[in-house]
Amino acid sequence: MNIFISTLLISFFIQILFFTFAATFKTDKLTDLAYGLTFIFISWWLLLTKSNLLSTQLILTISITLWGLRLATYLFIRILKIGKDNRFDSIRENFFSFFKFWTFQAVTIWVVMLPSIYALTSHKTISINYWTILGSIIFLTGLVIETSADWQKFKFKNNLANNSKWIETGLWKYSRYPNYFGEMMVWWGIFITTINWQSNLSWLTILGPMFITFILLFISGIPLLEKRYNKKYKNDLKYQSYKKCTSLLIPWFPRKS
Repeated sequence: MNIFISTLLISFFIQILFFTFAATFKTDKLTDLAYGLTFIFISWWLLLTKSNLLSTQLILTISITLWGLRLATYLFIRILKIGKDNRFDSIRENFFSFFKFWTFQAVTIWVVMLPSIYALTSHKTISINYWTILGSIIFLTGLVIETSADWQKFKFKNNLANNSKWIETGLWKYSRYPNYFGEMMVWWGIFITTINWQSNLSWLTILGPMFITFILLFISGIPLLEKRYNKKYKNDLKYQSYKKCTSLLIPWFPRKS
């Protein structure tokens, strides 16, 4: 069976397995856990089924594992703390709508992993080189930014004194969505690492980082939060000033109001 079809089926199988529990118990606690762990499972499955293991492919797999463990752990701890995910308030009780989300999640995982799937199954011998180092630096920078931003916001939200407030300290002083900026850097860094293996039609796997960037910018990332914040703080002049003076995505020095 074609490796791309196999990995797509694996992604669907894992999501359906977790969905069964989530739908049965009407819980949001498994969604992000399933997301992060599926990336890890697929990458290690691809790596361990190879007869010749390359150091560059091991670096790629370890990178995905670090990202997946960090994300799954953080989001699982967060959902245990808050109890539910507001994204599912309108679909949690609707079996088909809930299932549609999990289906989309399965496809998202597969698309984002396309460059990695190709690189981890390639028979081309690639040693550590410029692209490996550059991609790893971008990946690690993105991971540090994303981790720091999430930790800063988690601490902020868990301080009762900050109830109903927005965060504008730390990285959030320089970007309204530094966590998403870090997430995009992670996957562009991973793609750059896979440039070692790319040729001809395989360059189409650039769809992976493009897809996650598009989702965060235009679908389920920034647009949803912007809509929520605009509604919640529409009459708050301080928030409007923060929004006007602070970069939307790429961290930069605030503009003067």
